[in-house]
Amino acid sequence: MIKYVAKRLLQAIPVLIGLSIVVFLIMRVFSPDPAPVVLGEHATAQAKEAWREANGLHEPIVTQYLNFMFGALRGDLGASYYTHASVASELASRFPATVELALVAIVFASVIGVFLGVISAVHKGSFIDGLSMILALVGVSIPIFWSGVLLIILFAGVLHILPSGGRIDPMLAPVGGTGLFLIDTLFSGDTEALIDALAHILLPALALSLYSMAIITRMTRSSMLETLNEDYVRTARAKGVSRGRVNRHHALRNALLPVSTVIGLQLGSLLGGALLTETVFAWPGIGKYVVDCILKSDFPVVQGVVLLIGVIFIVINLVVDIVYAYLDPRIKYSQEER
Repeated sequence: MIKYVAKRLLQAIPVLIGLSIVVFLIMRVFSPDPAPVVLGEHATAQAKEAWREANGLHEPIVTQYLNFMFGALRGDLGASYYTHASVASELASRFPATVELALVAIVFASVIGVFLGVISAVHKGSFIDGLSMILALVGVSIPIFWSGVLLIILFAGVLHILPSGGRIDPMLAPVGGTGLFLIDTLFSGDTEALIDALAHILLPALALSLYSMAIITRMTRSSMLETLNEDYVRTARAKGVSRGRVNRHHALRNALLPVSTVIGLQLGSLLGGALLTETVFAWPGIGKYVVDCILKSDFPVVQGVVLLIGVIFIVINLVVDIVYAYLDPRIKYSQEER
């Protein structure tokens, strides 16, 4: 297993290099010149040129890329063109908010998705099965920003039971800790802050989870139907094992193998793709931050976020492969097999 993990980490190096090259070139080729964006349209040509030179944009593009990569290897992702703050520190301060939102969303998506998928498979062809598939189709079809707006209108505008945006009441925000407000308020024993944090995260997490929930539901149903037709399931039933026990201990455990892959990939997508959700709900994570920086042509921030997302996907894929071995002991990772 150790050799396999080491091999996967080595394979990730060219992936990250390729990713960094692509985003670096896209930002230079397709984004507007940041100098007039930062200094204003009325800035003189001399001021713009001086700004480009101060930020290294006058150098050849290859030199710019090498400087960026050497800095990234040292943990230095550069500084924002606007705030002049370290990109690494900016991401570190915002990343916990995105992680918390993504984790709550994947819990929603996994629990509800697996439940609906199992119910649909066990009751194939029934009204419950049809209703679950309709809900899954709706979840896949509705854009996140539209479902987010609908949730805000219903729960914040009409029912007035949940806040429309933000992460927590500023007066209740915990200081220090992990940066995950649900955990910090829980361990501090601040019930009022915990309830407020839960109220703020429910709508964005639900909106963010709908697409993943639909994917997990469909995958669980498909995998469960396939597993229920296996010989060992029919043998267990023939031996008199109850239907519920067969479904839980024989079919579901094996059906979760491909589902775990989908959940892992969806978690990576949620961590890296919460851009619209964070923007709609004014959630102070890296998603909203990078959207603002793309519009401002803030090259260092965008490059740093893309690299971070790439690392997240690589780590999650590796964790999913390890979970494979736990769910199915027949799977063994060794250098010879790979």
